[in-house]
Amino acid sequence: MALLLFRFLIIALIIYIFYKGVRYLTDPKRKLDEAYENGQYYFYDDVKNVRKNFFISYKGALFEGEKYLGTTEHAFEVVSIFVWVHDTMKLQGLTKEDFLYLEKEIQMSYPKAKINWKNPIEQLMKNESNN
Repeated sequence: MALLLFRFLIIALIIYIFYKGVRYLTDPKRKLDEAYENGQYYFYDDVKNVRKNFFISYKGALFEGEKYLGTTEHAFEVVSIFVWVHDTMKLQGLTKEDFLYLEKEIQMSYPKAKINWKNPIEQLMKNESNN
């Protein structure tokens, strides 16, 4: 009887470890951290939860976006997004085209949203649009 119980516990432990391993490998937050470390693009967002901010890893910089819900013609949707960078020193080398690319990627998930950048990106976008 004790041997049967021991075997059952071993099998349960193996299943639990396998489950945790799969969860770890498919965790989007881990993928974001890995993309940030490698300077790659990754968009991490929970589209169904407006209260959660989204994160974008792009060329070594980590951006965060705050979503605001509002009304459109037929529904409640995200109508405004404020985006900022976590470390302004990581912006070195990024151009207006990079930020336009990020805007396009955000618009794919939130087509009705107006995207606002916080300083210093806001200044770059204003200066470039005036020229």
